[in-house]
Amino acid sequence: MSTTPGTDFPLSLNTGTTPRLTLREAVEATAAAGLEQIGVWRHRVEEVGTERAARIITEAGLTVSSLCRGGFLTATGEAERAAALESNRAAIREAAELGTRNLIMVVGGLPSAAHVLGAEGDREDRDLLAARQRVADGIEALVPYAAEHDVCLVLEPLHPMYAAERAVLSTLGQALDLAAPYPARTVGVVVDTFHVWWDPQLQQQVARAGQEGRLASYQVCDFNLPIAADALLSRGMMGDGHVDFATISGWVAEAGYRGPVEVEIFNADIHAQPADRTLATMTERYQRLVLPALRSRAGHPAGVG
Repeated sequence: MSTTPGTDFPLSLNTGTTPRLTLREAVEATAAAGLEQIGVWRHRVEEVGTERAARIITEAGLTVSSLCRGGFLTATGEAERAAALESNRAAIREAAELGTRNLIMVVGGLPSAAHVLGAEGDREDRDLLAARQRVADGIEALVPYAAEHDVCLVLEPLHPMYAAERAVLSTLGQALDLAAPYPARTVGVVVDTFHVWWDPQLQQQVARAGQEGRLASYQVCDFNLPIAADALLSRGMMGDGHVDFATISGWVAEAGYRGPVEVEIFNADIHAQPADRTLATMTERYQRLVLPALRSRAGHPAGVG
């Protein structure tokens, strides 16, 4: 389970929330807002190189809460599968060099939908069970390398509307089942409110994640309606949609999580506004809508009180 020295539940900006900023700009904006944690996306790291990225972050006094992302393990071709594994090994090395244990894993979708994200795939291949098995095989192949670098492969279940093109894992229970054969230090899960708020088994599965020591990350944003034309951009600022943050945050705290809480929002309007406004708003909403439940339930383990 992830823990952070000092204050419990430190707020973290995931750079997916401010995609127009370079890594240095995002780091400067995060530090200026008084935060000490940042979740970074690989393409921003690659623009400056991992060594320089680590230096930029460290010199600003920040800690990396997670690296986004590894995964996409569902390709069928031998060459494509080998390339995916090598990309994930590179991501593991990057996470270690950046000083984070958490590599967020978006596991990939069906070959029939690969073209949606610009990849090649058999448009007739809709075999969901086979795709999930390839994910399991990929995780098995990556676990020894992740363990060698002391990095946790953090499985992220995505909302079912993304099952075709992005993630054949849709529930926290599925992610925990996939993680079960491996040490908790090496394979964990993330609770992202946008993706799992609807799950009728969420309370039980969050408690299970805590009991198994696999609750590695907590990410928050809201579920907005109507769904955007690009469904990826339907996330909202906490309080603008329909997620019950108090309840879910309480479950996360009861499960024993005390680590960083990342705000990761994909929303065209939020992306277009000044970053300082985004950071100010997310800090106020976090302190008002999320943090009180985390703190109030932190002293009440699951099943108590």
